[in-house]
Amino acid sequence: MKELDPLVLLAVFQEMLGPLLWILLAVVVLGLAAFAALLVREKRIVSRRLVRSEALGLVGGALALVLMAKVSSSGFTDAGGPADWFLIALVFGLGMIGSTILAYTAAGWWSARQAAAKTDPARDASAARRLSTPEPTRS
Repeated sequence: MKELDPLVLLAVFQEMLGPLLWILLAVVVLGLAAFAALLVREKRIVSRRLVRSEALGLVGGALALVLMAKVSSSGFTDAGGPADWFLIALVFGLGMIGSTILAYTAAGWWSARQAAAKTDPARDASAARRLSTPEPTRS
């Protein structure tokens, strides 16, 4: 194999992961779209949320290594050369970056949803009307 063919890589990943490949690709695409929409909406990166997401990213990197060990026919003790260790580091790094982005995005949209629920005057007014209006009695 003298050149890198994307279709060969796709076939290899399809063989290793099966339907999980398409689920992971959908999560990546939807997660990046939601992250981009969040950045456009907030126009900044919230540092506190980013630090918490980076901590969760470490867990995501470890889970990526566990997934790699499950779907491959070799384990970490079979890694011998620098290319093997580079691949292990790459899998950990990509898992960490991906889970950091997903955690940041989920936390951002969750806090936006919570803030909207607290400051929605129409929702507050309709709730107040329901509470202050007595229910009609049936005879």
